[in-house]
Amino acid sequence: MIREAEEKDIERIRDIYNQGIADRIATLEERPKTREEMDMWFRQRPSRYAVLVAERAGAVRGWASLNPYSHRCAYSGVADISIYIDRSWRGKGVGSLLLRALEEKARENGFYKLVLFTFPFNRRGQGLYRKMGFREVGIFRNHGKLDGRFVDVMAMEKLL
Repeated sequence: MIREAEEKDIERIRDIYNQGIADRIATLEERPKTREEMDMWFRQRPSRYAVLVAERAGAVRGWASLNPYSHRCAYSGVADISIYIDRSWRGKGVGSLLLRALEEKARENGFYKLVLFTFPFNRRGQGLYRKMGFREVGIFRNHGKLDGRFVDVMAMEKLL
């Protein structure tokens, strides 16, 4: 079941996000997030920037969010997206379900384009995005640092 996240989901969202941080495959974050940081992240979001969760057998297995792309009004129809899946549920279709629902929510909330940033070596993630109609825009060389080393970041987009 895909549904909008509630405050009761924050701890599980944090757990899954922290797996992504530890695995070094999905974010430039290096330090696990605290409950307080995730509470603030969740509560300070404008309603237009939805957070969805995938729930199965009463437990959250993954989450996705629409995030601001830029503070400039020219980009008000563009959302950056995040998708994180529990380690034990990766590759089982949860990401596809979340991404479909996130696209629907983006349309409802007036977005015309979704963008994301991924590591070029994250082939599983790119496979999901390509399957769902995203295209590679390009690669930013030495775009960030992870564990003290420069890493490249791939930009992808989809027009809704």
